Amino acid sequence: MLSLEQAVGEAPSLAALQERIRASQHCLHIVRPLIPATLRQHVKAGPMQDSEWCILVSSAAASTKLRQLLPAMQQVLMQNGAQVSAIRIKVQMAKL
Repeated sequence: MLSLEQAVGEAPSLAALQERIRASQHCLHIVRPLIPATLRQHVKAGPMQDSEWCILVSSAAASTKLRQLLPAMQQVLMQNGAQVSAIRIKVQMAKL
């Protein structure tokens, strides 16, 4: 029986998905210091597609605050070599 990591390695589409997940999490790690501490718990790494990264937030208020930080986030991502040309912010409501 294959481990999950072996299965992902043998399936090109799953390997590509895993790489996009890692890239998205890496981007969040880079911009995390720019996000106010009280807001960090409301922010998650979302999907990355081509050079567009999506940040998931739990409320419209968090989205509004993050939009103010977008220029600084894009700059720090570029300085760290991340291949991100655009950042989207999406409000993801909690499931009941």
